[in-house]
Amino acid sequence: MRGALPLLLALLALALLWHLSLGARSLSWPEIARALLTPDPASPGHAALRELRLPRALAAIIAGAALAVAGGVLQSLTRNPLAEPATLGLAAGAASAVVLGMGLTGGAALVDWRPAIAGLGALAAAALVGALTLAAPPARRQATLLLAGASVSAGLLALDSAAFLLWPESFRALRLWLAGSLVGVDAARVAASAPVALAGIALALALTPALRLISLGEEVARSLGLAVGRMQALALLSVLACTAAAITLAGPLAFVGLVVPHAMRLLAPRHPLPLALCAVAGALLLLLADLAARLALAPTELATGLVTALIGAPVFLALVRARA
Repeated sequence: MRGALPLLLALLALALLWHLSLGARSLSWPEIARALLTPDPASPGHAALRELRLPRALAAIIAGAALAVAGGVLQSLTRNPLAEPATLGLAAGAASAVVLGMGLTGGAALVDWRPAIAGLGALAAAALVGALTLAAPPARRQATLLLAGASVSAGLLALDSAAFLLWPESFRALRLWLAGSLVGVDAARVAASAPVALAGIALALALTPALRLISLGEEVARSLGLAVGRMQALALLSVLACTAAAITLAGPLAFVGLVVPHAMRLLAPRHPLPLALCAVAGALLLLLADLAARLALAPTELATGLVTALIGAPVFLALVRARA
């Protein structure tokens, strides 16, 4: 793990410079440094980097790190390798709450409140999925968990479609966002979401020892003196914060929280829950996915969520097959 973390950080720094250099006018790395440290107000390139490219790159880093950490925590809490915010309905709940808020308010002054609204939506979805899972016999709860997540996600998607029909004027700016896109992310949205994401990631990292015990089974954790209920509540709080911030920034992206924890367990097999690696690798994955979305069919831009789906869907199917 010690060698993997510096390597991932170096790759993340290179990917960030690459991301910032691309645009209508390419910028060299020295120009990027000047634009960040001593910007020229008369330079269109400097203004574009600070107002458009940098917020988008930071949003990708924050959202990727948050989703990867949330996925790692959920997989430990549920002891289910297929668990992540998208498969358990939390991402859909967060997105639907924002859609509902936009419809009811017309989007007025909603930017600062989006993380809180998304967090409440994710909490409601988690409560519903949890209730459906607990209603099933204990032997079937692992399978029911994913089925409940899929059902809740499908139902919320139908509600989103209905909202589009009811309030079409309010959702013009949300169409790309609902596909999982970083287009149009500005500094205000990053500033509103970053503290929430960082708090969620920090809490998850602090809970890592407890999560390792919980992943061994609740009875084992209790026998070792762990207050399981309190730790589970705190871990869920970290997941909700990470999910809310990520969805606010990038829309309901799928598979980042699924792919990254599994990849990091392969990279650091002696560490059953390498959340620090997950955070850096998730940031790197989403930054590269956003680069691919911008470059694959340039000048046409794909939704970043399409790229993450192309990466994650085969991994998801392989995991399902391995569990069959």
